[in-house]
Amino acid sequence: VIDIEDSMIHTMFEEQVEKTPEAIAVVCEDEELTYRELDERSNQLAHYLQKNGVTCESLVGICVTRSSEMIVGLLGIMKAGGAYVPIDPAYPESRLQYILEDAQIKVLVTQEKLQQKMVIPTFVNVICIDRNRAEIEQEVTTVCTSEVTGDNLAYIIYT
Repeated sequence: VIDIEDSMIHTMFEEQVEKTPEAIAVVCEDEELTYRELDERSNQLAHYLQKNGVTCESLVGICVTRSSEMIVGLLGIMKAGGAYVPIDPAYPESRLQYILEDAQIKVLVTQEKLQQKMVIPTFVNVICIDRNRAEIEQEVTTVCTSEVTGDNLAYIIYT
């Protein structure tokens, strides 16, 4: 039995990793990730995000296509202590600009093919989860510690 009030999304995920590390967690087109693989990739991204300034309750934009990278990104942001702000890649440029500026996004996780189509303000640190993969994979796969608690933001959704 889990006391949901004291649990966080990423810690509940980590508990599942311990129970079924080799079970399939994500299937996207022809790619499958086990819970262990998803955990390790999201831990690496979390460490990378922290090195790039993400701390507790940092608002981190995420603009990626539906893919395993989306799941890695969401978990990685939360593990780093940040709160994710999803941005639909289909949004018009004006909507993207509004969200980045209104939420004061300092870090944006995206994909190279999407970044090439966007005009991103200079105050935003862009991390392309695919282009920066080699750097991200240099990070350790162990759990990333942060000061985040169940009382902190997990996400902000613009409607």
